[in-house]
Amino acid sequence: MAEEKREQSYEQARDELAEVVRRLEAGGLTLEESLSLWERGEKLAAICEEWLEGARARLSAALPPASGQPAPGRQPNGDRPETPF
Repeated sequence: MAEEKREQSYEQARDELAEVVRRLEAGGLTLEESLSLWERGEKLAAICEEWLEGARARLSAALPPASGQPAPGRQPNGDRPETPF
């Protein structure tokens, strides 16, 4: 799955997933076509979730710790420390 994730951006996977949903909702497909699309949709949803989890991890790393202490290199008000020059 991680290899496929690298091949598709979040936006590409999301857009393809939206198309899969549109086709399923439109109906008129055979059972086999519907099942195949459903399976593809599940894979695309997992790819999107991987991207979102990665984004959450990056945001968590960038935010100050929950203890109220500023992140390293930051002042309590969120500004960078003043330089002496």
